[in-house]
Amino acid sequence: MAHAEEVTKIAFMEVIHSLFYSPLYVALDRGYFEDEGIAFDLVAGQGSDKVTAALLGGSVDIALAGPETTIYVETGKSPEKIRIFAGLTATDGSFLVGREPGEGAFDWASLKGKTILGWREGSSPALFLREALTKAGLDPDEDVEIITNVAIPARVGAFMSGVADYGTFFEPDVTKLEASGLHSMTNVGQAVGEIDYTVFIARESYIAEHPEIVGGFTRAITRAEAWIDTAPAEEVASSLTGYFPGVSAEELAQTVLRHREAGVWKTTPAVTPEAVAALQALLVGNGLMAAGSEVPFERVVDPQFFEAAE
Repeated sequence: MAHAEEVTKIAFMEVIHSLFYSPLYVALDRGYFEDEGIAFDLVAGQGSDKVTAALLGGSVDIALAGPETTIYVETGKSPEKIRIFAGLTATDGSFLVGREPGEGAFDWASLKGKTILGWREGSSPALFLREALTKAGLDPDEDVEIITNVAIPARVGAFMSGVADYGTFFEPDVTKLEASGLHSMTNVGQAVGEIDYTVFIARESYIAEHPEIVGGFTRAITRAEAWIDTAPAEEVASSLTGYFPGVSAEELAQTVLRHREAGVWKTTPAVTPEAVAALQALLVGNGLMAAGSEVPFERVVDPQFFEAAE
């Protein structure tokens, strides 16, 4: 595809900078956004609350954040609403890491009585971990001890020093922990099922005023998700190198294989009613949303762009 003659610079924000979002960086590196006449800088908001505030305040046009942000805004008092227009990750991309090698398929029920290094209470990885335990027949509050008060920068060091029996981590920490003699047991998202974890969102008014930008953005992501699903891991790693200068090409290739094997990257940007319903059930089950206040799919997702891109 030839590059577009005119380029529109948009204001974009990602919730954090993470290898979990590799299809986004692939789209940038391979020129898919440039082909659509779209340019932007990568700015990390460091939290969905900050991303939401920037989006609603108008300083950001398009953002990558958790889908729950759209639901919270929809049920809140803001006169401006936001919509999901494309999905990036199909479920939780964190992995359970243990101290001994596993044998065969991991049994989540085997965690009964164990201590797990988790995440801040109410955060997405914390919710998904609790759901994985619940699906295995465990009570997250009674059958295991989840440590939630270790700051993110200290988590790897704490686990390596002996804190907890197990811990959940994202890449590249998983690969680095394995290199130190620890063991990746299983992906948390596989145990939970498909509930979109990170999505592309925009203000409803921005979508109405700039459908060509939102459509082009979605087409670029569609191409990246299809390419990364089958491309050689070493080739994907080459596309990611410039975005993660502290990670070696070998480590990047390993993270690609791990993510792909776990099925955590979407292969198309479609977001389904079933996934949105499952997300809201997760929020209700964890007391973050009142039962009966669930939002209809059409007030959460604008499907026109990923439907057109398919």
